[in-house]
Amino acid sequence: MLKVAMLSKWHVHAEGYAKTVLETGKAEITVVWDDDVERGAQFAKELNCDFEPDLDKMLARDDVDAVVCTTPTTMHHDVLIKVARAGKHIFTEKALAPTVKECEEIAAEIEKAGITFTISMPGRVSPVVRLAKKLIDDGEFGKISLVRIRNGHDGVSGGWLPEYWFDETKAGGGALMDLGCHPMYEACYLLGKPKRISAILTAPFGSKVDEAATASIEFENGAVCTGETSFVTFNTPGAVEIYGSDATLLAYGRDVKFYNKKIKEYTKEYVVPDLPEEMPIPLVLFIEACVNGTGTPENFGTKDAIDLTRLLENAYVSNNNNKIVEL
Repeated sequence: MLKVAMLSKWHVHAEGYAKTVLETGKAEITVVWDDDVERGAQFAKELNCDFEPDLDKMLARDDVDAVVCTTPTTMHHDVLIKVARAGKHIFTEKALAPTVKECEEIAAEIEKAGITFTISMPGRVSPVVRLAKKLIDDGEFGKISLVRIRNGHDGVSGGWLPEYWFDETKAGGGALMDLGCHPMYEACYLLGKPKRISAILTAPFGSKVDEAATASIEFENGAVCTGETSFVTFNTPGAVEIYGSDATLLAYGRDVKFYNKKIKEYTKEYVVPDLPEEMPIPLVLFIEACVNGTGTPENFGTKDAIDLTRLLENAYVSNNNNKIVEL
């Protein structure tokens, strides 16, 4: 049984992650650490486990094999370096850190320690994205020119995101740093190496951080991905659109349509492709990897984390300086 420590209840997914850990039947939560003592003690009470306010003491415990990091994003660097040096396996919320420099320093300690690492990029296991990836790899689209990926909700306009979510000193940014991660890491998974980026960030409801963002990324293969994210859009379905010289895919939620030149002589209508079977989410992949000793799951490692932060960091540079940024 893998023994897991929960690092903070700051993140809105902390409770969900704790539930997932327990539901695997392969792990148990032995302790909670949090820089906010009151918040952490309450979380430990809810999970019926120990609370340890001292991070060093928590990491020295024999009943901690791995951690689930849901601290403020700007704390990841200092916290995860300590975790790595203590030899504990790491699952972390995205982004790994707000800057590439911080990410690279964390990654160096993880490599030195030889521990299992997984970053939360759930979009990479979604049936829609995996279908798109297979079709791309099979050459179905010909030359891809444009991809659009959208991920948004009404956390600000609907008033349900916690107020601390808009503290840049902890969150590292706003909608782009949070939901904006998903279009970015999905685009890299589908299209390869990015070449340059431009971004526009807005805050129509007046938050101290960006509430909506659009980033355009050019890839080395010539494709451009427009990633759209928002905290102020009502009932927004996730969307993936892929436009190529030989085919088009349109996906809104799980409503997927596909059309290519091969079926043109048989029908003028889009067809509904079969979606791949569901895959375990990254946290489950992490627990299984730790239990089975198989190492970091493919597509969720430190390189993937660094690639994501490189896009995030330069998207903010682009917006703040009103320019296209070469990667």
